[in-house]
Amino acid sequence: MTAGLRQALAAVTWRDLLLAVRLRTDVLTIVFFFAIVVSLFPLGVGADPVLLRALGPGVVWVAALLASMLALGRLFADDFADGTLEQLVLAGEPLPLLALAKVFAHWLATGLPLVLLSPLLGLEFGLDAAGLWVLATSLAIGTPVLSLIGAIGAALTLGVRGGGALTALLVLPLYVPALIFGAGAVVAAGQNMQFGGHLSVLGAMLFAAIALAPWAISAALRIALE
Repeated sequence: MTAGLRQALAAVTWRDLLLAVRLRTDVLTIVFFFAIVVSLFPLGVGADPVLLRALGPGVVWVAALLASMLALGRLFADDFADGTLEQLVLAGEPLPLLALAKVFAHWLATGLPLVLLSPLLGLEFGLDAAGLWVLATSLAIGTPVLSLIGAIGAALTLGVRGGGALTALLVLPLYVPALIFGAGAVVAAGQNMQFGGHLSVLGAMLFAAIALAPWAISAALRIALE
């Protein structure tokens, strides 16, 4: 990797993080949505500890999945509107790597807060220390997968009227494997079963997404700019 490429990747990441800080209301909306959705379930289903422990992993993961989708609309839309995407394409650097840098910044701003908040919310469902650790670990591995898959959908629907709903229809089926193995790891930990296999599958999904998603994103962005 050349010095110029490293500087370009760092500049794209830092720029998107600065924009996220300036538009922190959007980030806070995602965090509050995640916290509220998770907190509503114990109020709705009652205080049965057995039921809460059974529902907790799936509820937290579904809430994280939905919260991650809230931020997809602005992932490329603002850059598309002000011409930044065209400059990235014309920059002479590999567009897949620039797209990966944007997704990484997006995850730092919107996915990492969910990971850090998840153990606290897991306490509402009576998860033990092992379950809380596995919950945070599974989200740390799984939420980047959600961001990469979601970025493909956001790029494919860029500039399309009603793109948000279309993005949801495109990416929700692709989120299902991550949801199954992520929540399954926490359930297995709560039942004192082996959960390493679930995390290994999530890790394999992450490596596959890192390897393949940037190329799909860059192709979709080029199509949107034509």
